[in-house]
Amino acid sequence: MNKSIHFSGQPTFSQLINLVPKDIIFDCIASCQSDYYYKKFTTWHHLVTMLFTCYGHCHSLREVVSGMRALEGRLQSTGISYFPTRSTFSEANAKRSSEVFESIYFKLKAYWNRFLPDSQSKEKLYILDSTTIKLFQEIFKGSGCSKADGRRKGGLKVHMAVQMDQCVPSIIHISQAACNDVTFTKHVNLPSGSTVIMDRGYRDYRQYNAWSQQQIRWITRMHPHTYYHLIKTHKITSLSKQQGVQKDESLRFGFPQKRISKVLCRRITYLDKQSGRKFEFITNDFNSEPSLIAQLYKKRWSIELLFKRLKQNMPLQYFLGDNQNAIRIQIWCALIADLLLQVVRKQVKRKWAFSNIVSIVRLHLFNYLDLNSFLEHPERAIIQSLKPDCQLKINLSG
Repeated sequence: MNKSIHFSGQPTFSQLINLVPKDIIFDCIASCQSDYYYKKFTTWHHLVTMLFTCYGHCHSLREVVSGMRALEGRLQSTGISYFPTRSTFSEANAKRSSEVFESIYFKLKAYWNRFLPDSQSKEKLYILDSTTIKLFQEIFKGSGCSKADGRRKGGLKVHMAVQMDQCVPSIIHISQAACNDVTFTKHVNLPSGSTVIMDRGYRDYRQYNAWSQQQIRWITRMHPHTYYHLIKTHKITSLSKQQGVQKDESLRFGFPQKRISKVLCRRITYLDKQSGRKFEFITNDFNSEPSLIAQLYKKRWSIELLFKRLKQNMPLQYFLGDNQNAIRIQIWCALIADLLLQVVRKQVKRKWAFSNIVSIVRLHLFNYLDLNSFLEHPERAIIQSLKPDCQLKINLSG
C-alpha cells in the first residue's frame, strides 16, 4: 500500500473554503438581504459554486453544474447541501445583487490583512489604474470608433487602487469601458500624507488641487496636450544629472481665459539610460529630489503585473451570464479566489510563484492533499512504499 506523507482529511478545495469565516458571510447576507427570496440556493451556496468555477477554470454553466454533482461526496465538507441546476444558477447570477460579493471581498481583505504584507513606512503609497475586459456592446458600452460594417465591441473597466507592498487591491470600481478613468477618483478616499501614482489618463485639475489641500502627494506623467505656463527653472545637481534628470521646472497648468482651477506643480524631465526614452513627470512635491520622483513612478508597474496575474490565472475570458450583474459577480468572486490564494501563499515560508500555486490547486482541487504542508516542503512528497515482511526467494538450479 502506498500513501503520501502530505495526506489530509479534507480536499484542497475544502481547505480553501475554510479560509472564509462564516460569520463574515452571515453579516454580509444580513446587511444586503441577499437570501430574502431564496430557499435553497443561498448566498453561501452561490459563493462556493463561484469559487468552484474559478479554481476549476470552468467555462460554462454545464461544466459547473455537472462537475459539482460528480463530486458531491467530496463537497460535503464545504457545508453545502444543495446543488443547483443550470436554470437556478443562471437566475441567481442575474438577480442576486453583486453588492453582497463586493462586501464579502472587502470584509475578507480586512480579516486577512495580518497575512498580507504592508509597508513599514508611515507614508502610504497608492497606485491607480484600470484594465479593460472585452465584452459585447449589448452588455457594457465600449469605447473607440465603430468598424466599417457598423459593428462595435463593448467592454467593462475594472478600476483599482493598490497600496504598494500589498498584492491585492484596496479600492475597486467596475464601470463601462466608455467611462473615463477620471471618474474613478471620486471613489478614492485616501488618508492625509499618502502618495498617489497614476498615468496621464487621470488628468483632473480640480482633483489635483483637492489632493494638495489634503496634503496628499500625487505623481503622474504630463499629457502632451496640456497648456502650461513656465514659472521657474531650478538648478540640477551633478548627481541628479548622472541619474538621468535633465530638467527641473515649476509650472502652472490651465488656460488663463477658462475658469478651470489652475494647478501649480513641478515638472521633471527624466532620461532612462537603459531604454533611451524621455519622460516628463509632474507632481505637487517641490521638496524631494527629482530622481526620487522618477523612482516612485517606476513602481506603477506593479499594478500592471496584478492585472496580468488576474487575467492569466482566473477565468475572466468566458463569463457565465449575458447580463451586467452576472459579470460583476464573476469578477468579484475571481477577486475573492485570488485573495484566498494570496493568503495561502503568505502563510507558507517557502517562496512560490503565484502561477505555480494556481496550477497545484487546479490539479489537486479534490485530492486529499495538505496544501500548506506540501507547499512548505514539496521535496518530501515522495510516495513511500511499505516493504513486505518477507520476500519470495526463487532459486534457479540447472
